[in-house]
Amino acid sequence: MKRLISPFAFLPAPATPATLAALAALAALTLLAVFYPAALKAATETTPMAAPGAPFKVAVVEFNPELNNLDDNLPKLAKALEEAAAAGAKLIVGPEMSTTGYAYVDRQAIAPYVDTIPGKATKTLIEIAAKHKAYIVVGLAEKNPETDLYYNSSVLVGPEGIVGVYRKSHQWETEEHWSSWGDLGVPVFDTELGRIAINICFDSAFFEPPRLAALGGADIQAFPTNSTSQAVWALQARALQNGYYVLSANRSNTELDFSMIGASAIWSPEGKLLAEAPLIKSKDQDVNDPTIIYAEIDPKLYDNAAKARLNRRRPELYADLMLKISPWDYKASTEPKEVSALTLQYAPLADPAQALAKIEELILAELKNGPVDLVVLPEYALTGPPKDATQAASLAASWAEAANGPNITRLKDLAKKNAFHLAFGFIEKDGQNLYSTVALLGPDGHALGLYRKTHLLETELAWATPGDAFIIVSTPLGKIGLMSGGEELFPEVAGILTVKRADLIVLPAAWDLSYGATLAANLEMTKNPYPPFASSLWDSVALSSQAYTLVANFSGGDKNFAGAGGLYALDPLYGLDQTSLPQQNLETAHRVKFTTLAKDWWFNQGHVAAMRRPEMYLPLIKKPTPQGNAK
Repeated sequence: MKRLISPFAFLPAPATPATLAALAALAALTLLAVFYPAALKAATETTPMAAPGAPFKVAVVEFNPELNNLDDNLPKLAKALEEAAAAGAKLIVGPEMSTTGYAYVDRQAIAPYVDTIPGKATKTLIEIAAKHKAYIVVGLAEKNPETDLYYNSSVLVGPEGIVGVYRKSHQWETEEHWSSWGDLGVPVFDTELGRIAINICFDSAFFEPPRLAALGGADIQAFPTNSTSQAVWALQARALQNGYYVLSANRSNTELDFSMIGASAIWSPEGKLLAEAPLIKSKDQDVNDPTIIYAEIDPKLYDNAAKARLNRRRPELYADLMLKISPWDYKASTEPKEVSALTLQYAPLADPAQALAKIEELILAELKNGPVDLVVLPEYALTGPPKDATQAASLAASWAEAANGPNITRLKDLAKKNAFHLAFGFIEKDGQNLYSTVALLGPDGHALGLYRKTHLLETELAWATPGDAFIIVSTPLGKIGLMSGGEELFPEVAGILTVKRADLIVLPAAWDLSYGATLAANLEMTKNPYPPFASSLWDSVALSSQAYTLVANFSGGDKNFAGAGGLYALDPLYGLDQTSLPQQNLETAHRVKFTTLAKDWWFNQGHVAAMRRPEMYLPLIKKPTPQGNAK
């Protein structure tokens, strides 16, 4: 295993007070390196672990520091960490900015409380880790003595000393006034427990930092946060997409009217909620004392389907992820559009004639209540998916038709007759190739775009040819990005649609719970009621892209399709809008209304574009080292 010395070093300088301080820090670093050989070494290349070890206990500590009180915070934090370690936890994660509190207005305000690495905090943490043979991750305000820059950082220590440091890369507005942007990338650190990466709070609103951790081979993501809900809401999807455990440590009190909600959690690589702290819904429920939750990590789950799926990414298609089109973007929409749409939900029918009759019946019944601008049908809308592994190829061939085939022509006539846009998935035949294709028709019945699915599910590999381009269509409703079912497992797809500034995303699906999961986070986080059967991954598409996402899925049938299609909104957490899904087992054309471009909201697609860090994203477009077993 190769390791690099961390970039904390000092250059010769005259004997000024600043130089003396730097030399003192260097002396501390040297002593620490002698006694802790792994100090300040980060893994840049990981090697496969030996046979999976035994399950081990982990802990998340909700600790609530006092603002401007480093000296008192540190022993109180140490006491909570000591309690978790004494209880047998081998990995312990504490919140963001655990030693100082969070809300500092500028560099001058936080200057008395920043700490070096190594420094006061790491000395205490290492003593606990060495005593209990454990690993600890906590957030702190870091000062780099070489540059005098400050960072919102988290440090990982173990029995051997400092293992590594992560500096927050996607910062929220508050720390932007004192903290420099993280400049260490997303390193992954080898430990006796597995490979550990760190993200911090607002990082989770972007798919890229969690994905970079996965591409580095992470088995576990430590997630210190000070969150009012969005950061922790996103974590189930991040675990599912990337195939690692997530240990989320939040605060549970109020600081300068900034209320943290608790709800610290531990997620499995399968998106299962293993433990969760109580949700703090209002200031009068604040908890100032530490809360500790525990769970068990099983290293056997480090090798899983999501990690194997990394081998089927399409880095050759991802170059647009390296673009940062901000603050100017002449292609971005500027006018909000009011959109009325239907998402259809019904049991799949293998006979296209019967499926067409069902589609027309559902649409025409709902149109009695008024016209609509857009209708979305499921993936494989006319047949259902060819899922039987032994017959998939022959079924797909028998169901396939050209983009101007007879059944597609009937759908074109339906769109034209009723003057709406129509999106649907079908098996397209083009020469000798079959594609899983999403078509978008205009109100005149003409095809506006054909998106050939670029990221195939395992069940489609036997017959489908992958597409090689992403599609965004400019329409009177705004810019519509096209996705297909299962591509929510590959967050790069929605990420590219975000870079290209899609105003809404259309996602025909055929989801039967064979992958992904329904939302398992505490639904009381949301200001408006949230359907308990919603898909965590579809929710993530809308939240991360800040584009309204219209999903149509089958419901019921012999494969027990999961429904849950409808409108996935931009921000159900704070009350901008509301996700709207039909009853799970109801055959229906579900009507939704929304207005694109939430330009004045606290977080929107323009902010996403401005806050992206493409200089960090180069690993996303490189073919990764194979992870897990190909599946």
